[in-house]
Amino acid sequence: MLRLGKHAFGDDALLIMAIVNRTPDSFYDKGATFAFERALERVHEVVRDGAEIVDIGGVKAAPGQEVTLEEEIERTVPFVAAVREHFPDVIISVDTWRHEVGAAVCAVGADVLNDAWGGWDPLLAAVAAQHGAGLVCTHAGGVEPRTRPHRIEYPDVVADVLARTVGEAERAAELGVPRDSILIDPGHDFGKNTRHSLEVTRRLGEMVATGWPVLVSLSNKDFVGESLEQPVGERLIGTLATTSVSAWLGARVFRAHNVAETRQTLDMVASIRGSRPPARTVRGLA
Repeated sequence: MLRLGKHAFGDDALLIMAIVNRTPDSFYDKGATFAFERALERVHEVVRDGAEIVDIGGVKAAPGQEVTLEEEIERTVPFVAAVREHFPDVIISVDTWRHEVGAAVCAVGADVLNDAWGGWDPLLAAVAAQHGAGLVCTHAGGVEPRTRPHRIEYPDVVADVLARTVGEAERAAELGVPRDSILIDPGHDFGKNTRHSLEVTRRLGEMVATGWPVLVSLSNKDFVGESLEQPVGERLIGTLATTSVSAWLGARVFRAHNVAETRQTLDMVASIRGSRPPARTVRGLA
């Protein structure tokens, strides 16, 4: 059982975490939801299209203009409060590595802290525990937030992913984060080259076998673009192919930009594996 906010999900549930960027320079949407009202519209759209979780971020992952702690709080806290007011049933996640931001967003209604930088701030897990929030423990190879890996190497990338994510998950549980509210994420592109990201996808079953629910953040990432030689705006097909493989191998939560397409992809995988009945079955019966 996976518990996020006031919701509980069985082991066969495939959940979408929709990306809502409160940033003016995000790599995919180029600031399309930086404006407060447009970001609220985005939440309405993704919930309508089937997302159970919204993941709100105030700082883009890539290098760029510095965003101070105060600015990140200004971008996220009032917005989380507004989402909580307008969408009382949606699960709210906040993408941050700073414990101060984590504490501020939890105070106004965030359910999950998405630590995409692998425990860079060790106090973030303690904040999640204090507020009873869920936590995503991501592999980033120990790289500093908002930096790109340069010629990074691993004797075995999956062994490193397992050691770091499971270690962070166990530490979080020891601090008091509810065990059934902790997820692990292989961190595609983060601290990795394209071959690393492809390998962790191929071997995703090894993460699933740990027993911790696995979240994958695949949407329009560079490893998809480099594999297919496609620019950012042309990576949907590759993303959905990777989503299908990851779901078949046991991933549970999918962080995505294209929610409607991802919902159909996951529903089809669920129908193939037998955990979701077809919407209708009239063929061959007339």
